[in-house]
Amino acid sequence: QVRLVESGGGLVQPGGYLRLSCAASGFTFSDYGMRWYRQAPGKAREWVAFISDTGRTTVYADSMKGRFTISRDNGRSTLYLEINSLKPEDTAVYYCNAGESYWGKGTLVSVNS
Repeated sequence: QVRLVESGGGLVQPGGYLRLSCAASGFTFSDYGMRWYRQAPGKAREWVAFISDTGRTTVYADSMKGRFTISRDNGRSTLYLEINSLKPEDTAVYYCNAGESYWGKGTLVSVNS
């Protein structure tokens, strides 16, 4: 059974840092390109970043470039998203996605002073 479990979210002050994790199981993680998405309150889900199966290629949404870093550890079947200089507008549920087919339940990031 495919399982994606996000963690690492929480309440952070503006300017802070978070590293989100997504633990994968039930499929061959290293065979899949992975993505992070987010959904802010009252807004549509938006794509954040993509990383290829090997991790050699990363692509970011234009608005995410510079503060977001996607990475993966295929040995641990885990996907990561680092967010620097957090802003209130980063408040959202962050989801990981495998091959545009499988989704986790998300982890909530709240940025508030």
